[in-house]
Amino acid sequence: MTKDTDKPIPPIQSSTEAFEQAMLEKEHEHEHHILRLFVAGLTPNSQRAIDNVQNICETYLQGRYELEIIDIYQQPIFAKEGQIVAAPTLVKELPLPLRKFIGDLSQTEKILAGLEIIKKPHQPTE
Repeated sequence: MTKDTDKPIPPIQSSTEAFEQAMLEKEHEHEHHILRLFVAGLTPNSQRAIDNVQNICETYLQGRYELEIIDIYQQPIFAKEGQIVAAPTLVKELPLPLRKFIGDLSQTEKILAGLEIIKKPHQPTE
């Protein structure tokens, strides 16, 4: 805390950390993402997940993604092949590594960090 404003002081980022963050963002700027969203029918939870993923893709990956939405009720073989145990599940196939996210996908920051679109938020230690 500063004496004048009582606002928390943001963590100091070294020039190396700033450079690495800029390089990470630049590196991922042109990557093409291949995503599969597995849903179970058109339930409210499935529709929420579809809306959330489409919003994330259009906002952060515009023109650099393929999104396939698979209803496991209509195509159960894909759920078996993808080892999907819950729905909705988002699978990031490319760029590697493969990642899976389960739920309505409403926690945008966690999804972006998991997709490696943004750096994971720094967790302060006390």
